[in-house]
Amino acid sequence: MEIIQHLSDGFFIAFEPLNLALILLGVVVGLFIGAMPGLGSVNGVAILLPMTFLVPPTSAIIFLAALYYGAMYGGAISSITLGIPGASTAVATTFDGRPLALKGDADKALIAAALASFFGGTISIVLFTGFAPPLASIALDFGDQEIFALMLLAFATFVGLSGDDIPKTIFSICIGMVFSSVGLDIMSGEPRLIFFDIIGFMHGINFLVLAIGIYGIGEMMWTIEVSRGEMLMSKVVINLERIINNLKELLQTWKIAVSSSFVGFFVGILPAAGATPGALMSYGIAKMTTKNPEKYGKGEVGGVVAPEAANNAASTGAMLPMLTLGIPGSPTTAILLGGMVIWGLVPGPRLFVDETAFVWGLIASLYAANLFAVIINISFIPLFLWMLKMPFTILAAIIFVLSLVGGFAPTQDMHDVWLMLLFGVGGYLLRKLDYPLAPAVLAIVLGPIAEPALRQSLLISNGDITVFFTRPISGPITVIAIILLLLPLFKLLKKKLVPNAT
Repeated sequence: MEIIQHLSDGFFIAFEPLNLALILLGVVVGLFIGAMPGLGSVNGVAILLPMTFLVPPTSAIIFLAALYYGAMYGGAISSITLGIPGASTAVATTFDGRPLALKGDADKALIAAALASFFGGTISIVLFTGFAPPLASIALDFGDQEIFALMLLAFATFVGLSGDDIPKTIFSICIGMVFSSVGLDIMSGEPRLIFFDIIGFMHGINFLVLAIGIYGIGEMMWTIEVSRGEMLMSKVVINLERIINNLKELLQTWKIAVSSSFVGFFVGILPAAGATPGALMSYGIAKMTTKNPEKYGKGEVGGVVAPEAANNAASTGAMLPMLTLGIPGSPTTAILLGGMVIWGLVPGPRLFVDETAFVWGLIASLYAANLFAVIINISFIPLFLWMLKMPFTILAAIIFVLSLVGGFAPTQDMHDVWLMLLFGVGGYLLRKLDYPLAPAVLAIVLGPIAEPALRQSLLISNGDITVFFTRPISGPITVIAIILLLLPLFKLLKKKLVPNAT
C-alpha cells in the first residue's frame, strides 16, 4: 500500500503542466535523436544536459529520462527503414527489421518495434516500482565471473543454435573479437593491433563505425546489386486490413516479448552492461527457443520484437543501480548520474528516503513517457513509410550521407569515416560469400565487456579456470554456455550415428 501511495503522489508530480510538457518534448526530441545514425541517447542526453539547469531538478531528470525513452524507440526507425542502426542498442533490430522492410512489410516491423518497446518498457517499470532495493542487491552479487559467464552464453546462443554455417559463424565472431581488441591493452596500457602504425587505431574501433559500415554502406551496396537500379526500395502499402493482420501476428509473439523484457531488464541492472548486450542476448535467446530458427535474419517479426522489448526494458533497468547504488548501468545513465550530482542529489539507498518526491516523480514519469512514446511513434509510422517510397537513386544518397555523418559523429575523427567505408566494402563482400554478419557485431559489442571480466577473474584466482564453475551463479550459466557451444558437434555425431544404426 505504501508503494501505491508513493506512486500516486509521483503521478501528481509527473502530470504538473511543466513536467508533462517536458515529457512530451523529451519523447519527441528523443525519437528523432534515436533515429539519427551515430547520435543515440548518450549524445542526446549529453548535448541537452546543460539546458536542464533552467528548470527544477525533478523536472530536469523527468525531461532527460523521457528523452532516453524516446531515443530507445527511435533507434528502430532507421534500422528498419534504411538499414542503418540509429544507435548501438538498435543493431539487433536491423537483423530482421531491414529484411522485413525489403519484403514490403516495413509497417509490420515498425508496429512490432513500437508495441514491443512499450511492452518491454511497461514490464520493466513495474519491476522497477515494486522491487528496486532487492534487485539492486542482486546486481551487486554479479562479479567478473558472472559477467563473463553471461557474455559466454550470448556467444554460445549464436554458435550452438545458429541456422548458419557453423565454421562461418565462428569465423565471423573471431573477426569481431579481433576488431574489439584494437587499441590500448586494458591491463598494461600497451598498444596492440595498431594496424600499419596508424595513430587513429590507438582509440580503438568504435562499435557504431563497424555497425554503420556493415549495415549502412554494405547494405546499400548489396541492394544496388540486387535491384540493379530498378524500382523503389520497397512497395509499401498500409491499410486497416493490414494493420489488423499485423496485430494478429504480433499477438503470437507475446512469449518472446515477455522473456526478452525480463532478460533486458536483468542485463540492464548489471553495472556497465547496458541495453546493447541485453538486446543482442534476447535476440539470441528468441532464436534459440523458436521452432523455426532458420527464419531469423530473413525477416522474422520475432527478431524485431525480441531486441526492441529488451533494449527498452534494459534502459529502465539501467536506472535502478544508478538511483539505489549510485552505480550507472549504462553510458547514458552515467551522464544522468553526473546531472544528479550537479543538481545536489546524492544517489544511493538514502535517496528513496530523503528525496521521495524526486524518486517517485521520476518513476511515475516513466509510465507517462512510455505511453506517450508508443502513441507518438505509431502516429509517425506513415511518415517513416513515406521514406521507403522514394526512388532508390534518392534513398541511396540519403543512406550514404547519413552513414558518413553517423561514422564521424561519435569521435569526430576522419579516420573513423574511412574505416567505416572499408567496413562497408567488407560487409558487402562477406554477405556475397554468405557469411553471417550478426556474430561479428555481437563480438565487437561484447568483446570489451567479456575480456576484462575474464582477465580480472583469472588474476583473482591465480589462473584457476574452475572459478567460473564453482560460484553459485556463474557455474550453471557457464555449463549451459558450454553445452550450447558443443551442440553442433552433438548434432554432427547424431547424423553420422543414426544412419549407421538403421
